[in-house]
Amino acid sequence: MHYWVRASPADFTGPLPQPRSGHTAVNIGKSKIVVFGGLVDKKFLNDISVYDIDNKLWFQPECTGSGSEGQTAPSPRAFHIAIAIDCHMFVFGGRLGTKRLGDFWVLDTDIWQWSELTSFGDLPSPRDFAAASAIGNQKIVMYGGWDGKKWLSDVFVLDTMSLEWTELAVSGTLPPPRCGHTATMVEKRLLVYGGRGGGGPIMGDLWALKGLIDEDTEVPGWTLLKLPGQAPAARCGHTVTSGGHYLLMFGGHGTGGWLSRYDVYFNDCVVLDRVSVQWKRLATNAEAPSPRAYHTMTSIGSRYLLFGGFDGKVTHGDLWWLVPEDDPITKRLSASPSEAIHESHDSSMSSGFRSKTKENHMDGSAISELQKRLNISISFSGGLQIIHEHEDKEFLELASRITGNTTFTNKQAAQALREHWRNSTPKSLRLKELSVLLRDYQRLISRHHFSIKTLCAACWANVGSHLQSTESGFIEKDTFRLYHITNASQLRMSDIPSLLTEYKQLPLD
Repeated sequence: MHYWVRASPADFTGPLPQPRSGHTAVNIGKSKIVVFGGLVDKKFLNDISVYDIDNKLWFQPECTGSGSEGQTAPSPRAFHIAIAIDCHMFVFGGRLGTKRLGDFWVLDTDIWQWSELTSFGDLPSPRDFAAASAIGNQKIVMYGGWDGKKWLSDVFVLDTMSLEWTELAVSGTLPPPRCGHTATMVEKRLLVYGGRGGGGPIMGDLWALKGLIDEDTEVPGWTLLKLPGQAPAARCGHTVTSGGHYLLMFGGHGTGGWLSRYDVYFNDCVVLDRVSVQWKRLATNAEAPSPRAYHTMTSIGSRYLLFGGFDGKVTHGDLWWLVPEDDPITKRLSASPSEAIHESHDSSMSSGFRSKTKENHMDGSAISELQKRLNISISFSGGLQIIHEHEDKEFLELASRITGNTTFTNKQAAQALREHWRNSTPKSLRLKELSVLLRDYQRLISRHHFSIKTLCAACWANVGSHLQSTESGFIEKDTFRLYHITNASQLRMSDIPSLLTEYKQLPLD
């Protein structure tokens, strides 16, 4: 279990970076995070904001520098790449207005000095939305991007000592060209996920590139990976951050619908477990950052720090922590009324509130421990805002529209709408029904299958047994696999038949 905690003013001193998207944020060792560039309100940025990890201080250094045209810093840009090697941050490409950039800079973070570099070899073409990763502490690999006319699928390796670029000759099947993807070195392989491809489709494929390590003398080649588990939806503009034995994917942008397409922004967390080699959904609390893409996510020990991004309308400047459940920062949540048990409405019952919160924490700990022992990931109703159907105005309004009957009581309207869904097919469902259907699906599961107190009392006696759907509160991990989804925008087209099938298995009262 991990928890999202909105950063508070007490977490930092100094001036925070202004809102932006399409920026970069890199870790310089374990001492600082450097944020560069980005875009806000059609304005491209080239400022530097630094987070001093030890002193919990944000500051904006005064940088000196020298460029080929007398400038002291790179031009403003967004959707560039930035990779840290030791104390240096290397920056390539990006976009300024409608112009794709192909210049190459390095920032020495010890003395805060920019230098424009003259590189050699197979120079990559100007591009934005490429992805790159460090190979050890000397080389950088870059893949793909968009040059303003076509999507790219080329691979370049930069030696940061000689400043020589080499275009990698890759044999065999190549991934479709793309931009807005991620590229992450994991041991000896470069893992590439998602992105937007030729013709505009958003992809959800995972590829591995071998042959990047000189000592191995492997012939460079791509392999399409199809891993088990709960794979993420197709997306671009997401982040993948290394953390221990897993890779954490957050956010991004995709499309939804099947009759008409519409934009979808994600705020889900999916991990690629490097030990079991499978996808897993990361269980988190209900209060999460709003969906977004083209943000940054950096790791600080066991914590992750999210900054910025864009959701199709708003450019964000908020900062969020994602932390494990034993992190001291989670104590803020138990002190927050918004995190209390939803049944507690009377704010004057302070002693009752405290006891409920403590009881809820104990129950949650027992459930979390059970999940660890059984190797499952289930979100219980405490993590979702489950409201009664009589208080669900959208549910009742949809019932009236579909049945055409405005004289029904709330109970009759609920029964009629549920019968409608019981007789529906995936093709007959309309887009506006999905969020209401998902909410009612979660409501019925919560009502008929979850009993937290019963679970906590019975779970330890059943740890060794297989998970089954029983009256004691266990739910088989594959029985209701969409319960954890917090927003209908996270549903994939392939999820709709499963959602409807699982819904029809539920009691309708």
